[in-house]
Amino acid sequence: MSDKVFISELTAFATIGAYDWEHTIKQRLVFDIEMAWDFQRAVAEDNVEYCLDYAQVSQKILDFVENTPFKLVETVAHKVADLLQQEYAIQWLRIQLHKPKAVAQAASVGVIVERGRC
Repeated sequence: MSDKVFISELTAFATIGAYDWEHTIKQRLVFDIEMAWDFQRAVAEDNVEYCLDYAQVSQKILDFVENTPFKLVETVAHKVADLLQQEYAIQWLRIQLHKPKAVAQAASVGVIVERGRC
């Protein structure tokens, strides 16, 4: 399958960090997500019922990330991947998670998690 749904620059404000002081503030996390999704039936029938609801997916991610404290971006990326695969039966996904301004000399740092086969 080569059809994919993407969500670009989904921004969450989360409690995240390895240091105690980081757990007293909210920090910006930015997600770029690609998910394999066969939307041929949606196309054939021109029916949204057979699409992956990216608004619902986005809200699910935001609710989870903004209400759960984390120490590592690696943990966030893995937990979000688990959540998406469990909730929506996504066979393949790629999450690029940015933590902007975490390093003064870089615009952003982060991780990439890829699961399954496309």
